[in-house]
Amino acid sequence: MVKRHLSLQAITFIALAAALNIVGSNLALLLRLPVYLDTIGTILAAALLGPLAGCLAGGITGLIVGFTTDLMSLYFLPVQLIIGLVAGLVFRKWQPDHWQSLWLTALLISLPGSIISSTIAYFLFHGVTSSGSSIIVQLLVGAGVNKAAAVLIIQFITDYFDRLIGVSVVAALYRVLKTRVRHSLWQ
Repeated sequence: MVKRHLSLQAITFIALAAALNIVGSNLALLLRLPVYLDTIGTILAAALLGPLAGCLAGGITGLIVGFTTDLMSLYFLPVQLIIGLVAGLVFRKWQPDHWQSLWLTALLISLPGSIISSTIAYFLFHGVTSSGSSIIVQLLVGAGVNKAAAVLIIQFITDYFDRLIGVSVVAALYRVLKTRVRHSLWQ
């Protein structure tokens, strides 16, 4: 088994991926969007460098955003970690430069995170989080839908569209970066 170490370039890339997540997260929070935009960098790091890099980018994001602009991000940190892990594993099998598989890739990446995030949102926050999707949950509950079902449904839908955006951006960037950057990031 060959041991590989993260190069300085890889560490820098992971930091840039986390910065991309932080900018996206704050933009979504500021505009109260029903998507989060906080995993694009996590997915990109996972696609180029593997699951560990995806987890690092996601973990850094959760900590920085949680301690600076959105305390709830700390509670959802496990979601960032699982997205980094799953995205890294998915991209070992499928390269994100095949546009026809984007919807399936987004589904595979979002499912485990949706289960965890809906559980956190329901049990810790009773369906009301800092995301714009909380408004939709409350509308469904007001219409008579069970709160647990409303949280699960909305969390799954918003997570899926958020990951679809992330996977689409990563697919576009991956084509450019895979040959220029990928091999120089590992030593």
